[in-house]
Amino acid sequence: MIPSKKVEELILKHKSLEGELSSGSIDKKLFAAKSKEYSDLNEIIDQAKKYLNFEKNKKDLEKLIQDSDKEIMQMAQLELDQLIKNNSLNEKKIKLFLLPKDDADSKNAIIEIRAGTGGLEASLFASDLFKMYEKVSNKKKWNLEIISISKSEAGGLKEVIANIKGKNIYSLLKYESGVHRVQRVPDTETQGRVHTSAATVAVLPEAEEVDVKIEEKDLRIDVFRSSGPGGQSVNTTDSAVRITHIPTGIVVSQQDEKSQIRNREKGLKILRSRIYEWERQKIDDARSKDRRSKIGTGDRSERIRTYNFPQGRVTDHRINLTLHKLEEFMQGEIFEEMIESLTLQAQEEELSKLN
Repeated sequence: MIPSKKVEELILKHKSLEGELSSGSIDKKLFAAKSKEYSDLNEIIDQAKKYLNFEKNKKDLEKLIQDSDKEIMQMAQLELDQLIKNNSLNEKKIKLFLLPKDDADSKNAIIEIRAGTGGLEASLFASDLFKMYEKVSNKKKWNLEIISISKSEAGGLKEVIANIKGKNIYSLLKYESGVHRVQRVPDTETQGRVHTSAATVAVLPEAEEVDVKIEEKDLRIDVFRSSGPGGQSVNTTDSAVRITHIPTGIVVSQQDEKSQIRNREKGLKILRSRIYEWERQKIDDARSKDRRSKIGTGDRSERIRTYNFPQGRVTDHRINLTLHKLEEFMQGEIFEEMIESLTLQAQEEELSKLN
């Protein structure tokens, strides 16, 4: 049960915001935030009103069930059954709305994929994972922009960092952080043996300048010559940049661009997001030492998913979900099914704490 007072507060807040926004006298600085709050409340207001009227409507129907007219009794019973069912759904929706919000959920994301244990096969898997996220982004009409990329032999990836932009991206991708394990027969394997390798994925909320204030005095910036592919011009100038954030010890290197200024800009974007995530992690640790739940913590050392190619299945270990549609998953076809299951599990856990 949700206390009636809490639900009444939602309705009063909605009415108050409606009055403020329609009056035209609201401060311009507050308008965007108040409009968003009103829009969010709009999604729940009908359920809140029905929830408050539930007991009264239930009593009215129970009286009708005592009626001597058999037809009226049957109709009232059907209506009561539906009312109870709807009330249960309304209660759950209101509870989800009342759950503490993660401020980062509405942000864009920076995704970092690195080849782990397994040599060349790990780098090929890192490449496959990145292609999967690219396909998901295309289907969802998200904007994916590569920030930096380091290739290995045979089309593999040692590391790739990309910025993904769209609506509520971080809320949809945050459960991807962790170790992704692959089991398959490499092309170079002559005896058909299955090899196991891994890649790590880190998903960070993209931090804006207002989220993280970086002081120039807290930075050490080293410049050096780029290495690897890129042509002569890459190797003849000190265009690569290594940025160290002295207070946290976080280091970012960037050398994809020929311009030192562009490398610095990209490096600062990654640095800002890593600092933002570091600060969020500190707050989480302070709130609770036992942060690990079934959904996981986003810890990069935590194995979250196994992709078994010989058996054509993908298993998420946090929610014990196995989908026998690996090929479709790698094509980005059923990625949403996995995300919905992970989100639902996280919400259920939060609701059980609320209860």
